[in-house]
Amino acid sequence: MNNKKWDSAYEWKAVALLALGFGLVGLDRFIILPLFPVMMRDLNLNYQDLGNISAVLALAWGISSIFMGRMSDRIGRRKVIIPSVIMFSLLAGLSGLATGVGALLLIRAVMGVAEGAFTPTSIAATAEASHPKRLGMNIGIQQAFFPLLGLGLAPIVATQLLLIVPSWRWVFVLVSVPGFLIAWALYRVLREPHKTAPAVQHVETPNTRWTTVLRQRNVLLNIACMFCMLTCLFVSSVMLPNYLTDYLHMGMQQMGFVMSAIGFGGFFGMVVMPTLSDRLGRKPVALLSCLATGLALWLMIQTGAEPVKLFLLLFATTFFNFSMICLTVGPLTSESVPPALVSTATGLVVGIGEVFGGGVAPALAGYIAQHHGIENTLYLALSGAVLGLVVALLLRETAPHRIMLKTKIKAEAA
Repeated sequence: MNNKKWDSAYEWKAVALLALGFGLVGLDRFIILPLFPVMMRDLNLNYQDLGNISAVLALAWGISSIFMGRMSDRIGRRKVIIPSVIMFSLLAGLSGLATGVGALLLIRAVMGVAEGAFTPTSIAATAEASHPKRLGMNIGIQQAFFPLLGLGLAPIVATQLLLIVPSWRWVFVLVSVPGFLIAWALYRVLREPHKTAPAVQHVETPNTRWTTVLRQRNVLLNIACMFCMLTCLFVSSVMLPNYLTDYLHMGMQQMGFVMSAIGFGGFFGMVVMPTLSDRLGRKPVALLSCLATGLALWLMIQTGAEPVKLFLLLFATTFFNFSMICLTVGPLTSESVPPALVSTATGLVVGIGEVFGGGVAPALAGYIAQHHGIENTLYLALSGAVLGLVVALLLRETAPHRIMLKTKIKAEAA
């Protein structure tokens, strides 16, 4: 790698804008969760509706990721990323016009298509803009803005705006505006891979059919890991606002404070742990992340209406949960396939994981909450972390530094 030829200025601008874009994906997706206790009264919704509304977006997201990830490998990143940002921002605002569960399901489904297109394509674009030595760190930063804005700031913004605006509908309208500004900035800055540094050009080869990625052991394991960790994340995220207000009888502002731990924990987890994995290796960090997620979540289930303690335990849970998600969709996938198939592989991992972990699991959690009590849904989330640990044990190391070290040790031993 000739560092003199590397365009570091473009790297940081591209990563920053893609990070903000993914942060808005999280904000537009999750802003509905802290608003749901209020929306339930206005629109006559129940826990099953909550699970279904989250599920339909995730299902559309997953299916879109599978196909649009492959499409972006063919037609380019810009043609997918920029229209998708405009589309999901527009649909986020339209969510405020919904008059019932049917309208919400339709709007959120189409929104899921746009966000699903952005996700694998933005991860691939981040990888292409990144120096190989900063791959884990940059993907971590780009992914970290998803929980920071979507699950960290969203509960605080939503519950505080409710004190100012006349209706929850205006919250959706206001949070949609930044997306149009980010789309314009991406139009001005983002380049296609062939316009970046020569060292990262992606040349098509005969071995670039999408079925190639399914022959990679880590890709199949990453799909399973994504399903497990998204089950843990989305079941807890979707049900926690009502768990805190209905089961633990907290006020809306207390709930918003506790829920913000998801985003702040996820942000720091996605920055710190993937960066450490650049040196320590992907697999050791992945195993630690799964184990710590399950332990922190179990302790949280045993905790009563104590806002500070719940905040700290939820922070720890999502710190490690998001760390594992970032490693799964980022380095563990991109380092396991040919460069020309990075977006395709990422799309499959994100897509299939979303369909089951983000779609089926919240719908099942909604059924459990409606018929067996909302407090029991957290055990479904805990099962995802436990299964994720089992799957992570089977992963193969992909970090270049660790692979080179092992190769050197073997050569010296021989």
